[in-house]
Formats: sequence, C-alpha cells, structure tokens
Amino acid sequence: MSGTAPFQISPGLRDALSAWADHMRALDGAAENTITAYLADLTGFLAFQAGHRGGSMGLGEVGRLTSADMRAWMAAERLRGAGARSVARRLSAVKSFTRWLCEREGFDPTAILSMRAPKFRRPLPRPIAKAATRELIDTVGLQHETPWIAARDVAVVTLLYGCGLRISEGLGLTGADVPLPDMLRIRGKGGKERLVPVLPAARAAVDRYVALCPYELGPEAPLFRGARGGKLSPRLVAGVMARARMQLGLPSSATPHALRHSFATHLLEAGGDLRAIQELLGHASLSTTQAYTAVDAVHLMDVYAKAHPHGR
Repeated sequence: MSGTAPFQISPGLRDALSAWADHMRALDGAAENTITAYLADLTGFLAFQAGHRGGSMGLGEVGRLTSADMRAWMAAERLRGAGARSVARRLSAVKSFTRWLCEREGFDPTAILSMRAPKFRRPLPRPIAKAATRELIDTVGLQHETPWIAARDVAVVTLLYGCGLRISEGLGLTGADVPLPDMLRIRGKGGKERLVPVLPAARAAVDRYVALCPYELGPEAPLFRGARGGKLSPRLVAGVMARARMQLGLPSSATPHALRHSFATHLLEAGGDLRAIQELLGHASLSTTQAYTAVDAVHLMDVYAKAHPHGR
C-alpha cells in the first residue's frame, strides 16, 4: 500500500510524535526544517505500516513491529523510486523516534534499530581552484553597471569564500554586524553558534559595499539588500555566479555553496587542521568534514600523475 494512503493514528502516538519533536527542538537543537522533514518521513513510515499490517497505528503497534515489517517498508520505498540516500535518511528518522519512544514505553526496539541502511556513496565536495576562485570573484563584480550592486555582489561572494559561510548564513547578517569584527559570530544549522575569523579582504569588500549602499543599514535590518531595498535573495547571488562562471568557462558546479567547499579544501591544502576546519564550517560531525580529505587526496594524485615520469 502507498505510504500516502489515509490511515488511523492513535491519540497516544500523535501526542508522542509531538513530544518527540519538542524534545528535538529543546535538547538536540534541531533546525525546524529538519524536524519537519523527520515528521514527514515518520508519517510516511507509519502510513505504510498501517496498510501493511492491515489496521491503525498506535504506541503498541510500533512496539510490535518486526524485522520483516521493516524490510517490507524499505523495499516499498525503493520500488517507489527512493534512492539509497533518501531511504537511509528516512530510516534515521524512524530510529531516532524509536530510541526516544522505547525509553518512555519500555518495549524492545531491536527489530527497528538493528535494520541497516542501504549503502550509498556520498558525493565528494566540488571546490573551485584557487586561481579560478580569484577570477570568479573579480568577474562577479563586472556583472552589474550599478556600482553599489556590483560592490554588494563582490562582498557576498568574498564573504562566503573568506569565511566558509553557507549562503543563508551570509545573507542572514544584519547591520549590527558591520563593521565586521575580527571574529564573526555565526548562527548556523540548528541554531548552533560558531566563531569564524574575518579576513581583511572580506572586511574591505563589505566596507566598500556599505559605503555605497543607498539604504539605511539599521542594526535589525538585513545587511545585504536587493535593488529595491528588501533582503537579498539567494537566487540573485546564484544568478550572478552563473553568469560569471559562464564567462570564465567554469563548470556548473561553481555555485555559491562551492565557495564554502573551496574555503575548506584550500585550508586543508595549506596544512589546516581537520578539527579546526570542522569548527569553522560548523559541522556537527567530523565525518562530514573528512570528505575534504578525499578531495585533497584526489588533488594530490592528480599532481603526482602529471609530475611523475610514468604518469605522463
């Protein structure tokens, strides 16, 4: 039965889902978007199990799920076209809720928690080469004839690269953040804060934009503004990057987020400590940051192949 079919959920289970979401917000610091996605994954899981088992779903039914029930759900997800990565994420949501629920209800969660996620290969980050990054930032500044808008675009991309910010973090800065301090306090995913050093080039680019911006940049107002004075849209930043990379012949992977990848990769190439880079990026897990070691290894082997007599 489809995971989107109507199904009955007991009041107790509905309350448990709500309490679990509150727990995620309060103790785990999960972002609201993450909680919404997890709840959607759990609803789909419970809907499937209700149809699969031929009845409604309540707290007792969750505790009685078997390994066969879990395998049936995972097989159905793949048949519906979900990739291995998506199934792994949904299983993670189910396990997270189950761990929390079994502590409250006292059932054996082994059938659910012992299920292995399908294997998938995480895509490697795709950074931009150092020289190309400098050219890209310069070319971004040529995309608009209005001086303050050109200065704004340069300030944004310089900040993303120079501080390793997500675009949402860069565009989330306010007038209270200028002039940029030596250490910038960033609120990242899940509301977690981190401190990132600000390079002189990033500070200078933002100062030039602020000096030219025609709008008042109050402490509560967005720092980066659109042409009409509203908060700058990520789509506009992506658009100016797209035009610049086309002029330079760079691949479509040269996006605003690739500037963050480039920040991490170039730090690692320069001998940066992996733990320090993890802190600067705001990664919750070191395993996420370790993807950059694979990128660095690929770069090293490429250099070796070109330099070694037998590699030519």
